[in-house]
Amino acid sequence: MIAVWIVLAVGAVLVVSFVFGFNHLVRLRNEANTGWSNIDVQLKRRADLIPNLVEAVKGYAAHERGVFDSITEARSSLLRADTPGAAAQANDVLTTALGRLFAVAEAYPDLKASQNFLRLQDELTDTEDKIAAARRYYNATVMRYNTRIQSFPGVLYAGALGFTAREFFEAEEGDHAVPQVDLTPPTSK
Repeated sequence: MIAVWIVLAVGAVLVVSFVFGFNHLVRLRNEANTGWSNIDVQLKRRADLIPNLVEAVKGYAAHERGVFDSITEARSSLLRADTPGAAAQANDVLTTALGRLFAVAEAYPDLKASQNFLRLQDELTDTEDKIAAARRYYNATVMRYNTRIQSFPGVLYAGALGFTAREFFEAEEGDHAVPQVDLTPPTSK
């Protein structure tokens, strides 16, 4: 009789442990989903600011067509991105293109003094800060989630229940280098 009680107690402990472990995985997955949603909202906000910024610069530097085209293409790629890796890569391309836009703006003192341009630049800076914060939160939740499903006892049941490792929102390998920006004014022809 005691053996039956021991078996029942061990079984109950295993069931309770499984339920708590499963619920913890669900909570971590939901936190990661929320983190990704926060990044997505900020990336879309940034993408919405860009056409206004481009229009402000176009009024002063209409001949910089290549810069405008690269920004438009990068913005479209960012809006189409559906995974953290694709979004990170598109975000990096867009950041590079925006760097070229600001380099163009440096050559036009009237543009740099424009209140509309300055306001858009401030909004973009604020959005960049929000993207960085959302990225830190997302990566932290993904790290906790991935650690949980890859360590004991989660590794025993996570895969069978459909919990798979999540992708971090990371910069590309070459993006850690400081970009070189040429700020010399264009020569007039």
